[in-house]
Amino acid sequence: MAFLWIISCLAFVSAAYGCGTPAIPPQVSGYARIVNGEEAVPHSWPWQVSLQQSNGFHFCGGSLINENWVVTAAHCNVRTYHRVVAGEHDKGYGSNEDVQVLKPAKVFTHPRWNPRTINNDITLIKLASPARLGTNVSPVCIAESTDVFADGMTCVTSGWGLTRYNAPSTPNKLQQAALPLLSNEQCKRHWGSNISDVMICAGGAGATSCMGDSGGPLVCEKNNTWTLVGIVSWGSSRCSTSTPAVYARVTELRGWVDQILAAN
Repeated sequence: MAFLWIISCLAFVSAAYGCGTPAIPPQVSGYARIVNGEEAVPHSWPWQVSLQQSNGFHFCGGSLINENWVVTAAHCNVRTYHRVVAGEHDKGYGSNEDVQVLKPAKVFTHPRWNPRTINNDITLIKLASPARLGTNVSPVCIAESTDVFADGMTCVTSGWGLTRYNAPSTPNKLQQAALPLLSNEQCKRHWGSNISDVMICAGGAGATSCMGDSGGPLVCEKNNTWTLVGIVSWGSSRCSTSTPAVYARVTELRGWVDQILAAN
């Protein structure tokens, strides 16, 4: 797999901050890309979190699915000593943002996670204390197992990943990209048998995710709300914008998510 890069029943939420409805509307211009990126409107993706080392180093993204839980990628290898930072846009020094630094209490990785095939690339983080929901922090809706998202539908990914594959560091400000969904058959033209039913592909039309975006969201707008459809998983070793990136397919993993939340 040397040619790959590892990109890197819901609890009640206050009605004032329902899922998938940002208080600050996002603005996405066409197919601008995270690689050579487009800055997101600050706090327009309020479920986006940064997973950080204790020294503040960002290593993966994630999505708040309610005030107690975050979903990310299994390959991010999250531990309870890491930090979950919510409400952040600019992670540069001197930022005056009112961020929430949260601690993981428990980490649940899919029991069938396979680092060789990258199947079932999903981890759930239970927070030690709930996130305070507000204008800058609110949850994303999570796709139902029966939901269908059509090939060619334009969706959006966000993160603080590299803006080019050989960049010396990740950007301080949250980036976003609009990406078309691909069918798995279309994606197999690029990635062959590496693509499985628990994966979904997007991009390959001038936009892509890159290292550091791992674990972050791929969201699609449905019924005027944003729904988590994919979790940034893997892709081209050079973050090629002509090759689709691969995401964990949330519709196939929703059943496991419900089981973990119901039992914990």
